[in-house]
Amino acid sequence: MSMRIRTSALTALTVAALAAGTVLTAPSAGAAPTAAAPKFLSASQLPPHPTSSWTAGPVTDGFPEELGFCVSTEGVPAYDYRHREFRTDLETSAVQLTVVTGTAAQAKALAKHYDDLIRTCADRIEESSPDIEAEGRDYGTLPVEEGARVRGLHTETSWGATDIALLSVGRDGRTVTVVEWGQMGDFGDAPVAAFKKTTTTAVKKLY
Repeated sequence: MSMRIRTSALTALTVAALAAGTVLTAPSAGAAPTAAAPKFLSASQLPPHPTSSWTAGPVTDGFPEELGFCVSTEGVPAYDYRHREFRTDLETSAVQLTVVTGTAAQAKALAKHYDDLIRTCADRIEESSPDIEAEGRDYGTLPVEEGARVRGLHTETSWGATDIALLSVGRDGRTVTVVEWGQMGDFGDAPVAAFKKTTTTAVKKLY
C-alpha cells in the first residue's frame, strides 16, 4: 500500500486500533526462552514484479510502522518484535514481521488476534476515515506448519487514489509472522497465487 494512503489514514486508524481495546489476554510476557531467531524472507521470495526487482532492507528490531494500517501492538504483551522491509523501484512495497511469544498457546491467540484485526480492517478504515472507501477479501487458509491465512484489502480515497494490499498471518510453534504486500491498484492487480507462495515460504522459513 502506497505511503500516500498510509499517511492520510494512519492517524485515524491508530485511533481506531486503540478504540478496539485489549482483546488478547496472556500471562506476563517476561523473557522468552532462548532460541534461534526466526529467519526472514529474501527479496527473491516476494511476488515477482513485472518491471522492477525487489530490494530487501536489514532485519530490524521493533514493530514496523507500515503494518499500523491494520495491525498494531495495542493490547498485546511486549513480545520480541522484528521486521524486514522490501522495496521495488516503483510504488510496490512489502514488509514481514516476526513475533516470538512465550508459548505456543500465546502464539495461537496472537495469530487469531492479528487475523481478526486484518479481517475487520476495512470496516475500521471506513468508520474512522470518511474520505476512504475500503473492501476486504478472504483468500483462505494455507496448510503450512500451524497454518496461515491470506486476505486482501482495497482502499480508494475521495480524490481518486486507489491501493491494493495483500496480508497474511502464519504461525510456527510459538512464533507468528505477518506479511504485507502493497501497491497502487485494485483487486485485479493483486498477485494472490504468488503471495500465497510467499506466505508459505515465510512460515516454513521461520525455523
